[in-house]
Amino acid sequence: MAVEVTFCMIKPNSVKNKNVGAILSHLEKEGFCFLKIQQMKLTPSFCKSFYQEHKDREFFSALIDFITSGPVLALALSRENACMHLREVMGATDPAKAKPSTIRSLFGQNVEQNAIHGSDSLQSASRELALFFPEEKF
Repeated sequence: MAVEVTFCMIKPNSVKNKNVGAILSHLEKEGFCFLKIQQMKLTPSFCKSFYQEHKDREFFSALIDFITSGPVLALALSRENACMHLREVMGATDPAKAKPSTIRSLFGQNVEQNAIHGSDSLQSASRELALFFPEEKF
């Protein structure tokens, strides 16, 4: 398998609840290398672009409100099969349905505040990495 680069974001609830260190440790134990880490406060206009595929869904406004409610950590991660492995490590979107010991089962509160985001494909990863780290070439 080839080494890939994917995008990950630790969400505001994880930062607020002081779970960043535990989540980073979890990712490191899963073999991810941290190529770039940046803490930032996202603006509503930036998030509307980031979450453009959800713009017509009923939860869109609540999602924008949540993701802009506090700082996030944006990460560029690498390892073999990075994108799909991150999805497994994160667990199901609903923490109540996530497998035990996944990040969302450990640190997510509910479907909306599920602790972490990860790109769902290499195409999404490329778009998301370019949005968050426009000066970088991964």
